[in-house]
Order: sequence, then structure tokens, then C-alpha cells
Amino acid sequence: MDFLETIAKRNETFVQHGFSANLKIIPTTKTIIVGCLDPRVDPMDVLGLEPDEAAIIRNIGGRINPAVIEALILLPAVAKAVGQNMGPGWNLVILHHTDCGIIGCYKHAPDQLAKHLGVTRPQLDCMEVTDPYKAVAQDVAAWKANPEVPGGFMISGVVYDVATGRIQVVVPPTQLRD
Repeated sequence: MDFLETIAKRNETFVQHGFSANLKIIPTTKTIIVGCLDPRVDPMDVLGLEPDEAAIIRNIGGRINPAVIEALILLPAVAKAVGQNMGPGWNLVILHHTDCGIIGCYKHAPDQLAKHLGVTRPQLDCMEVTDPYKAVAQDVAAWKANPEVPGGFMISGVVYDVATGRIQVVVPPTQLRD
């Protein structure tokens, strides 16, 4: 059985035992999580989330980049289309992790990584790529400083330790902007 057959079979099990047509497009916790695409760090699993609790955006390293910023700028339009407003009462959680593959990108493909992150090569050297604790604090600060991102959110930064399975709050929830 190839992988497509495997996931089709698993989907059928999901349809029979886990599917709900009642899920809403707006997460019940009004939370958006930005995290890494590393399969060891699936926010649904490591944070014990249910399918309708959070919107999750994933990229290399869970880092702030132009594509993630663009998505966050567009999300209020999605919310408005279904009669909701984004802002106060919403959470933005930045999730980084230990032993991240972004370190390998930094060492072996720094120019490509800089392009992905929307920075110059010299700026990349200041992005704390090798330290997820410093990087998550830096990204929270960058989110707060970006006037294009809708304000009103509470923002926090956490690091998941792939060796222990635990998260550590590095930046407690604070107001993104008024």
C-alpha cells in the first residue's frame, strides 16, 4: 500500500469516527498559533488541541516572514465574512522549538533562508536562529512592532522542547497593540 492509499484509508476511519460537520471557521478559543512545520511539533498534538480550537500557520522555524504577515493581515477579512471581528479577546501564540531544522538552513543555505524570512543576509545573522528562546522573544517583538498586523491581540511566545515534550513560556501574554 502506498502512502496515498494509507491516508485515504485513515480518512475513511476519520469520516466514520472523528468527522464533525459542525466545526466553525472561527477557532473556538480565538487563537492563532504560528509554529514550525517540523512533524515532531504539531501544535494539535503537543498542545492537546481539538480540531476547532485554533488556527495554525506553519513554516520553517515558525518564524515571522512576509507570507505569515500577509496571512495575518488577511484573516480579519475572513472573520468579517462570517460575521466575526478579530482583535480584543484573540490570542496569537508564537511556537518555536528546540533542535529545529532552521539551524541547518542557517548553516547550509543562509541566503535562501534570508530570502524566506524576508531579510538581508546581514539581518539574518541578527535573528537568533540558533537559539529558539531568544528567537521566539525576538519574533514576538517583531510582531508587536509591525503596524500592518492587526492590533488588539494578546501575543505570547513559547518554546517546545523536543527532548522532554514540555513547553516553556518565554514571553507571557501581552497586548500586541491597542
